[in-house]
Amino acid sequence: MSAEELARIRADFAVLDQQVNGHPLVYLDSGATSQKPRQVLDVEREYYERHNSAVHRGAHTLAALATEAFEDARATVARFVGARENEIVWTSNATEALNLLAYSFSNASLGRGGEASARFRLTEGDEIVVTEQEHHANLIPWQELAARTGATLRFIPVDDTGALALDDLESIITERAKIVAFTHVSNVLGSINPVDVLVARSRAVGAYVVLDACQSVPHMAIDFAALDVDFAAFSGHKMLAPTGIGVLYGRSELLDAMPPFLTGGSMITTVTMEKADYLPAPQRFEAGTQRVSQAIALAAAADYLSAIGMDRIESHEAALGARLAQGLAAIEGVRLLGPAAGTERVGIASFDIGGIHSHDVGQFLDDRGIAVRVGHHCAQPLHRRLGITSSTRASAYVYSTEAEVDVFLAGVADTITFFGPRS
Repeated sequence: MSAEELARIRADFAVLDQQVNGHPLVYLDSGATSQKPRQVLDVEREYYERHNSAVHRGAHTLAALATEAFEDARATVARFVGARENEIVWTSNATEALNLLAYSFSNASLGRGGEASARFRLTEGDEIVVTEQEHHANLIPWQELAARTGATLRFIPVDDTGALALDDLESIITERAKIVAFTHVSNVLGSINPVDVLVARSRAVGAYVVLDACQSVPHMAIDFAALDVDFAAFSGHKMLAPTGIGVLYGRSELLDAMPPFLTGGSMITTVTMEKADYLPAPQRFEAGTQRVSQAIALAAAADYLSAIGMDRIESHEAALGARLAQGLAAIEGVRLLGPAAGTERVGIASFDIGGIHSHDVGQFLDDRGIAVRVGHHCAQPLHRRLGITSSTRASAYVYSTEAEVDVFLAGVADTITFFGPRS
């Protein structure tokens, strides 16, 4: 990506053109949430100014326009991730998407949904497999599902670098496995997991595959059908869209057989005083008034990214990730987490400075206008396995520059100088 093109992209993000604590803002916290370009903000504002109405109800013109825009957005997002329109369920975020899925399995285990949902029932003796890398949003829902159904939760461990230890995969994902849930890209390490290996083993034992795609969909070309996963979840706010919108992807034949989680208006065909019949997917999972403007804005974000080109974005971020990793590894006193410098990663690099708490690192950097993430990044088990309680994470995106990475690296070196050597 040329300097001229990157400058044009950055001009779309007004938030980047400001000073923080007397320094130009260096925003390296896109793994937590991305900034929003004016094109996305304009689309959402235009919806409220010209077309605001409830969708899938009402016979007036505004209702028809709003419904058309809402469903067009679904089609756009479906194309962006290699899915069909009826395989995209709107949620408020990825956390809700994963909980929706877990509760649908739970409801099926209670006998809800009849014979069509029998394939999703879990009982004692069944197993749910997750990895030691997981964000809490892809761990706790499965902990709760195991507790409700009597299933056993099993773990794919990580090695000392945080990489998945796959040598004993056949003894972990066994014929008892019903669900295998794992992250595509670690939100802490930036490492890219071998989806094909995990899917192949899951298919061999007949387990459903659930992919946490929060850190992959915004940063690389994704085709869920080609990846051969059954379900996936991602959030809009990490890919230039507003907060309040996320997606559950599910293969259509599975979604249509699953019982709903939330119930109420908009997801039914008929209701009597005794029972209700539900619409097919995706509407059966979209009870109540929907997040219309956010869905439309998510589609605008997908169009914005597509216009740049996801392959080019991935290449740009990989270069920034390598610069981050190599620069951190070269600073005495810094422990780079995850893959060694020079190994494939997205634009994420987390690190620990022994004796200096991540909150102190983050505060020192913030005093210089540098925004990073500190803490356990909603991944306490992974940090515990790595022998630390917290870390500092820098995460780049399409609008990030090499110059910003260099300012950050200089700030890290100055942090160590300021606090002095620690044991």
